[in-house]
Amino acid sequence: MKPMVLAGIVLAILGIVALAYQGFSYPSRDTLLQVGDVKIATERQKSVFVPPAAGIALIVGGVVLIGLGSRKG
Repeated sequence: MKPMVLAGIVLAILGIVALAYQGFSYPSRDTLLQVGDVKIATERQKSVFVPPAAGIALIVGGVVLIGLGSRKG
């Protein structure tokens, strides 16, 4: 398989995943107070929003790469 076609498939799959989930969250640990060896920390969930336009752009870019890579030159 040509590298350009493979890259296009990966981009298209990433775009579909971005549209399906529209973001992700991850835990973040913040230190509130530290005195010597004693530490008070809190853990909270932070979210990252992925706009639908980014997912659509990834899909379109993937389809273009697949089309360009599959042409016989």
